Amino acid sequence: MALRNIVTYEDPILRKKCRPVPEVTDRIKQLVDDMIETLYDAQGVGLAAPQVGVLRRIFVVDIMDGTGPKVLINPEIVETRGEQDGEEGCLSVPDRAGEVIRPEYVKVKGLDRDGQPVEYEGEGLLARAFCHENDHLDGVLYVDKAKQLWEIQE
Repeated sequence: MALRNIVTYEDPILRKKCRPVPEVTDRIKQLVDDMIETLYDAQGVGLAAPQVGVLRRIFVVDIMDGTGPKVLINPEIVETRGEQDGEEGCLSVPDRAGEVIRPEYVKVKGLDRDGQPVEYEGEGLLARAFCHENDHLDGVLYVDKAKQLWEIQE
C-alpha cells in the first residue's frame, strides 16, 4: 500500500466526470488499498478516486463506527429518503466547511474490492458521506451545494 497525494479544489480533475471501472483488476485493488490508507492518514470520512487523481468511479467511506471501510466501485444510489441539514468538509477543500442539505437515508449499490456485488444502507453521517463521495464521481464538490461556507479556524 502507498499513500496517494490528495488533490485540492484548484485541480480541474475534480470537475471531471469519472469513467466506470470495466473490470476489477489487481491494479484497481491496489488503488482501493491506497485510497483506504490515504483516507486514514488524512483522518477523513471518505475519499473518491478523483481526489487522488484517478478518473474512475470508486470511493471509500469509513465513519469510524466499528464496521470498517466501505468500498464502492461503480456505485449507484438506488434510494433516498428524508432530509438532513448539516456541516460538511472535504479533504480536497482544506480549511473550509459548509452547510449542505442531504438525504437522511441512502441505499447504495456497487461492487466491493473483489468485484462482488454489494449494497449498503446508511443514515445520518453515513448517508451524507455516500452522497458527498458519489458527487465527486460526477465532478461536483460540496461547495457547489452549500447554503453557506466558512473558514475553519485551527
